[in-house]
Amino acid sequence: MSTRIFVNLPVKDLDRSMAFYERLDFELDLRFTNDSSACLEIADGLYLMLLTEARFRERIGGPSCDAQRSSEVLVSLALDSHQEVDKLLNKAVAAGARVHGEPQDHDFLHARTFRDPDGHLWELVHQYPDVV
Repeated sequence: MSTRIFVNLPVKDLDRSMAFYERLDFELDLRFTNDSSACLEIADGLYLMLLTEARFRERIGGPSCDAQRSSEVLVSLALDSHQEVDKLLNKAVAAGARVHGEPQDHDFLHARTFRDPDGHLWELVHQYPDVV
């Protein structure tokens, strides 16, 4: 089975959010981008859909939570190295993200978490292959 995953997130300012994620090297896919949504490819088969709050409410058929005050989802990205985790976190912070919590360093993984400009939580993880 061939599967693609689309993570859909509501955003307050579509242009600001697009610029933020492009600074993280997520690639804009203009085929699925318009004035109410933007599609960014994170990795092969993994996409981020940014939707204006109005478009998101329309899609889900009701209200969405305010990600600045509560969280409905924690998006986790597994990266290939400890260094990639820290590098992407630093890019996110430089682009306007806020670090969330302390670094997680365990025998089996290294993880860092940030909140994007809309408050959505992203966890960057490297699992040590010799342990996992």
